[in-house]
Amino acid sequence: MSEKAFPLEPIEKASIDELRALQLKRLQSTLHHAYANSPVYRAKFDAAGVHPDECKSLSDLAKFPFTTKADLRDSYPFGMFAVPREKCSRIHASSGTTGKPTVVGYTNRDIDTWATVVARSIRAGGAKPGDMVHISYGYGLFTGGLGAHYGAEKLGLTVVPFGGGQTERQVQLIQDFQSNIIMVTPSYMLAIADEYERQGIDPKTSSLRIGIFGAEPWTNDMRVAIEKRMAIDAVDIYGLSEVMGPGVASECIETKDGPTIWEDHFYPEIINPETGEPVADGEMGELVFTSLTKEALPIIRYRTRDLTRLLPGTARTMRRMEKITGRSDDMMIIRGVNVFPSQIEELILKRPELAPHYQCVLSREGPMDNLKVVVETSAGTGKDSIEARAAAKLLQHEIKVYIGSSVEIELRAEGGVERSQGKAKRVVDLRGK
Repeated sequence: MSEKAFPLEPIEKASIDELRALQLKRLQSTLHHAYANSPVYRAKFDAAGVHPDECKSLSDLAKFPFTTKADLRDSYPFGMFAVPREKCSRIHASSGTTGKPTVVGYTNRDIDTWATVVARSIRAGGAKPGDMVHISYGYGLFTGGLGAHYGAEKLGLTVVPFGGGQTERQVQLIQDFQSNIIMVTPSYMLAIADEYERQGIDPKTSSLRIGIFGAEPWTNDMRVAIEKRMAIDAVDIYGLSEVMGPGVASECIETKDGPTIWEDHFYPEIINPETGEPVADGEMGELVFTSLTKEALPIIRYRTRDLTRLLPGTARTMRRMEKITGRSDDMMIIRGVNVFPSQIEELILKRPELAPHYQCVLSREGPMDNLKVVVETSAGTGKDSIEARAAAKLLQHEIKVYIGSSVEIELRAEGGVERSQGKAKRVVDLRGK
């Protein structure tokens, strides 16, 4: 295999002035395209009393209305498209676990753009010419599998399009094919590592060199745990179907300091989630994206519900976003205190007697909300052992210190928490049942 590295695209090394000029040109074009061709956007702009001609600078974007998931559901299935449906070469949709799914369309050019940013992401993650990519993201309506697939092929790599599930066979094929890169959710990577050990194989001895993990929030502590267990470099890829799919942003292996946003295609803002007002770079808030090159479904100021902040570029000119470890819609409010699953995860990962397989179960007794953390013990540690009970007591104490109220800890033996083959379900809310 050649060790020659892939070259960067010129835009990745462009000056900030060049990048901002390109963004403004593309933003103005996108706003006009949305207004002229999407009845939903025309109505939204008119209701807000704003016209694309009023966008003279990037800061003028703040004059335009937000787009939310509700807009996509209200216009189900194709009402927000800015091209006729027959001009779309592909349709994807969210899982639709609550209400109608959100439907997104892609023209041929959109598919090529998407493949380009995913290829860029895989290259940033440390791919080398000749690498083989094992894709464990789900295929089908979910954007993960096909998004990763087209990007890896565009980069010229060999793709193993496995998808989710059949964990035993996944390990077999990684071993037999000698894949170098795996693209998967971090929670399912843990299931694959468990399967290696079940088969009596040390995960550190696998051919995998790089893990590109996305589709769910995960902490830096989880990164360290996966890297140590698998002996790989773990990098974060970010995306969401409404904006494009995976590849909106991705970490660079040389820095691993938060995903670099591919700003030539996606313009980021951070807003105060309560007021909707933009905040300065470096301040925490809700991430908002505007697409700059999409044809079928241009997206204007889409509220992602992801909480992060924008940071200066390091490995690339483009800005980074701080690693996302929480979403406003994942937030649990326990007796007036905001708690994210990732905060619980960080505390679990400090206890070697506990495994990073857990769920937060919410229930209600009268007016009071209760939180129970269901967590597995690590391999070789019995759930009734002195070590496990001591770890549970310490975890309970640390959570009380952290969130200010008592929680129940339920220990389960190895395999006792349901494994996810895609996005992990970290919160189980029983309060309305």
